[in-house]
Amino acid sequence: MPGLTLIVATADPDRFHAALSLAAANAALGERSRIFLQGEAAGLLRDASSPADAERTRHGVPTVVQLLEEARALDVAIIACQSGLALCGLSADSLPEGVTTAGLVQILSTRGDDQLVFA
Repeated sequence: MPGLTLIVATADPDRFHAALSLAAANAALGERSRIFLQGEAAGLLRDASSPADAERTRHGVPTVVQLLEEARALDVAIIACQSGLALCGLSADSLPEGVTTAGLVQILSTRGDDQLVFA
């Protein structure tokens, strides 16, 4: 089974939640999983909370922040767009531990046989 590279193209925490869920499930199956936060989506690393998190908690569903921690524990690669960091006023030094940076060309050139999914 090929790996999975998900591109989160908007600063929508609910799309990030969906991408994290899919990547974590794929990683739990033993497959390579990467999430690339393109453009302004990189700002989700500053505050990944979602208005839907209260409802998720009420139903026992992980919040975005909890899923981010779980995905990292499963070795899901979280990659922030270098240009997006600049757009959001963030620096690589301010990113959570384990999050790396790259550009879209690097993501595509290192994709290998990964399926490419936009979230």
